[in-house]
Amino acid sequence: PRHEILTYEETFRLIRIAAELGVSKVRITGGEPVTRRGIVDFVRQIPEIPRITSIGLSTNGTLLAREVTPARTMAEALGDAGVQSVNISLDTLDAVIYSQITGRDFHSQVLNGIDAAIATGFDQIKLNAVLMRGRNEDQLLPLIEFAAARNLLLRFIELMPVSTTDVLSENNFMSVMEAKRLIESAYGSLIPETEFRTNGPAMYYQIPGRGQRIGSIRGMTNMHFCENCNKLRLTCDGKLRPCLGSYLEFDIMGPLRAGASNEQLKQFFLNVVERKPR
Repeated sequence: PRHEILTYEETFRLIRIAAELGVSKVRITGGEPVTRRGIVDFVRQIPEIPRITSIGLSTNGTLLAREVTPARTMAEALGDAGVQSVNISLDTLDAVIYSQITGRDFHSQVLNGIDAAIATGFDQIKLNAVLMRGRNEDQLLPLIEFAAARNLLLRFIELMPVSTTDVLSENNFMSVMEAKRLIESAYGSLIPETEFRTNGPAMYYQIPGRGQRIGSIRGMTNMHFCENCNKLRLTCDGKLRPCLGSYLEFDIMGPLRAGASNEQLKQFFLNVVERKPR
């Protein structure tokens, strides 16, 4: 129901408060954020907030090629509105497996969306592939070649239990190190690039002899994964989460709509940060 969702005006207010406390980057995510009505106008107002210097979008890519006005794609509209970087989910190049994973026959739309993002010319486009045993281990090399042909940054991500359903098991979990061994069997030893960083926890490697860079996110097997995390998640229903991989959340919509002052909401943010798991 609409009244159970933060309005854009409420979200802007919370972003402003977060920015005053030191937040400089906003990432618009989901679900699928591009489905929300008015998303382009929402994005366009974020750069007007002082101290916000970076705007990213995480998307499944299925709507990026859609025309929002004649001869203008959603990707172009978002780029013009201020989005600088885009993360696009692409777990497989097999359309049948894609449908099995997502429950939607939208694989061609994703590929068209990637092309639309490239045509828009975002500062950075990253492809995210979640590793799933029995589903896409045979797709690692095709995905690398796909990314290389388009000069895109590809990251392999360990499956993490971040949903409300039980998605993780020994049967479907595949570690980054196992994927690395499969990749190295085809390309040779990957070269660590410890100095290269993006806005997140990924570690990067260069494929020998070709200059291509790929990344890995070891959320389950890296025991130091959480140490430097500086992210908070604001959910659409007004919960503030100190940890993206935890169900721990605090209702900020309640005090917001009850008339809390900006100073009171700032203290709410600080209290949530204090509860960020070590």
